[in-house]
Amino acid sequence: MIDNPFVTNGYAGPEYFCDRIEETELLTNLLTNGNDIALMSPRRLGKTDLICHCFQQKKITKEYYTILVDIYATSSFREFVNTFGKSILENLIPKGRKVWEKFLNTLLSIRSEISFDINGNPVWGLGIGNMTPPQTTLDEIFTYLRTADKHCLVAIDEFQQILYYNDNKNIEAELRTQIQKCTNANFIFCGSQRHLMSKMFMSPARPFYQSVVPMSLNPISIERYWAFAEPQFAKNGNRKISYEVVEAVYKEFNGITANVQRIMNMLYMLTPKEERCDMPMINKAIDTYLQMSSEYYAELLRQMPEKQRNVFLAIAAEGQVKNISGGKFVHAYHLPSSSSVVSAVKGLMEKDFITSTDNVHYIYDRFFQLWLKKKYLPTSK
Repeated sequence: MIDNPFVTNGYAGPEYFCDRIEETELLTNLLTNGNDIALMSPRRLGKTDLICHCFQQKKITKEYYTILVDIYATSSFREFVNTFGKSILENLIPKGRKVWEKFLNTLLSIRSEISFDINGNPVWGLGIGNMTPPQTTLDEIFTYLRTADKHCLVAIDEFQQILYYNDNKNIEAELRTQIQKCTNANFIFCGSQRHLMSKMFMSPARPFYQSVVPMSLNPISIERYWAFAEPQFAKNGNRKISYEVVEAVYKEFNGITANVQRIMNMLYMLTPKEERCDMPMINKAIDTYLQMSSEYYAELLRQMPEKQRNVFLAIAAEGQVKNISGGKFVHAYHLPSSSSVVSAVKGLMEKDFITSTDNVHYIYDRFFQLWLKKKYLPTSK
């Protein structure tokens, strides 16, 4: 049993998964009926946990091999192939020797690079430099997916990352060709940068155009989160919490699941057994988390180029910026020029420091915004 039921570090099972009943049913049905899916939403709304939850449904666990590939940290085609192969192997190992041996026997180009632990299980210790050429290894990976003894469901998290690879500008077309031939697998392309995901899947000029079912993920409603939070709060000590407290946390973080969970985790930790969590504890929980994260945020700010940092602080001070290159915003915060703001915004968007909805720009990480408000925000325009 998990001591704190407000899990903040990934999927911990259906007991700790909040709602998403309709989304789980829809995604599961789409997958089991042979569809590829583009799942789009801002980060921290629970896309990955939803996929893990779907992969735990009985109709999937019995009939399919499920593979989750997170490519967020990759920056090249070589790293993509390396991460792809490693993820498949790690997901197949629990299925037994016969299953993972079939995969390794398909990887002729790198078979000699795989080592084994003391239990006889394979270890993907492959370095990027050992994979020559990566295209051959990718072909072998898809050969396995086409010939596996069960249908495969492959979720590629942060799929828009492939647009940043400089060592293979044709990767979209190559993946599309491979996937078209792979009738033994279906794919979820999961992404948090909506403008890039839309460019890949909604543009007639791109290889993945009309190849997927688009699916968006919205915040869980406050009513459903409350229905989840109240009984969770009572676990392991009969703690109590009011709707007003949960609603205040939900509104503070605009219903972003991961952020709400983080503060609920802190509130649960700060509330003694048999006691009630009250409104003043919200600020205490937020302040505690910001204090623990202070060095992390300070380092992020230090690493930003000066022009990006100035624009970032201006956006933080404004909260939401509707016309980010307009003269009013530029002059109010003494920024050099509209063109320099546009350039800085591009860099901040690529690094996920800021995002935009309907051409309104704002800071992606609400905790970062709150930390800036306490430490660094300009006090006047």
